[in-house]
Amino acid sequence: MNRLFCFGLGYSALALARGLLKEGWTVAGTARREARRTALRREGIHAVPFDGDESGDGLAEAVLGATHLLDSIPPGPDAVCPPLDRLAGVVARAEELVWVGYLSTTGVYGDRGGAWVDEATPAAPGLERAVRRVAAEEAWLTMHERYGLPVHILRLAGIYGPGRGVLEQVRRGRARRVVKPGQVFSRIHVDDIVRVLRASMARPRPGAVYNVCDDEPEAPDKVVEYACGLLGVAPPAPVAFEDADLPDMARSFYADNKRVRNDRIKDELDVALRHPDYRSGMAADLAASRRTSSSSSSVRPSRARSSARDRR
Repeated sequence: MNRLFCFGLGYSALALARGLLKEGWTVAGTARREARRTALRREGIHAVPFDGDESGDGLAEAVLGATHLLDSIPPGPDAVCPPLDRLAGVVARAEELVWVGYLSTTGVYGDRGGAWVDEATPAAPGLERAVRRVAAEEAWLTMHERYGLPVHILRLAGIYGPGRGVLEQVRRGRARRVVKPGQVFSRIHVDDIVRVLRASMARPRPGAVYNVCDDEPEAPDKVVEYACGLLGVAPPAPVAFEDADLPDMARSFYADNKRVRNDRIKDELDVALRHPDYRSGMAADLAASRRTSSSSSSVRPSRARSSARDRR
């Protein structure tokens, strides 16, 4: 039986986990908050606590029993790689593992002035959080070299999908149309992250590094304009990056400017992206949300019928 263990059941990891559950996989993973663990258990996921130590009941046993392991926990200022900082010995003894994936970021390439990068481009992180990502990648690759673990590094571009990204920001009235000439970002829809992960699981290449992004880097202000057009609202007024008064975290994303190639996931893993550009992904998300809204409205019971149901 296939058994997935996820260090961190966040947006992307949970999308993978839910799909595999439907196919009969056993899924376990970590979550910090008890309320979150309770919700995950209702979905059939064996959720255990992990806050940087080994205290979670059943944590070591779940790791040792896994056939596939995914690490999606970002490094912190005091931890190169939280799972390996505490549990490297346990992971090294997980003899049934046939695939290990670490979710990193294309931020490890640093600023390239808008030039193209691929997996052969040396990492040159400019931001401290990207420096920590490089260290975490190296920690996992050391586990591959030292213990023969089947490790794969997956460098994700900007993630979007249902409930997350520019479309959601526009819906909530929080989108800003910041213009920085020449600036582009690469992106990836969560459905395609799952697609790449599953393709890698089906064709393990231990030690491999993959860029996970779509085909079309684009300027952020253009993406906001497109989202507004989809939703039928006027785009916010453009504001120059220098005048935008962005929070430090948001401003830091504009420090790196590059275009990321994704040929390797196509050539080695035979991945055909469901959403090769942001237009496809955002349009699909909007259509899906409208179908869900329409379905919910059509099955909503009347007050009287609802009361009768509640009495049963």
